Amino acid sequence: MAPAVHPEIVLVFPGFSVQARGREGFLAGFRDFILNATIHEFREHDHQIDIAGDTSVVTYAYEMPYERSGKRYRATGRDFWVFQRQGTAWVAVWRTMLDLNESAA
Repeated sequence: MAPAVHPEIVLVFPGFSVQARGREGFLAGFRDFILNATIHEFREHDHQIDIAGDTSVVTYAYEMPYERSGKRYRATGRDFWVFQRQGTAWVAVWRTMLDLNESAA
């Protein structure tokens, strides 16, 4: 996944309260979740992709039941990504999650 993530990617946490910057921290969050959670299913729908020049915005709604620390959860929300074209590749430069809802399953 690293080649598809800009070295200075910005991750804005739900509620726009905190930002994190940088590929290594961004990828560490994914690694932590993958190593410590069991994803039972991941469904995405309502895809929208808008492209203007060398910039694209990708959004989709998702539902993900998962287990972590012996407890089951159901997460729903909308993933929101901004990509920049670099040569022939699209590289993620910004991400947030909207309408995030996690509940015990």
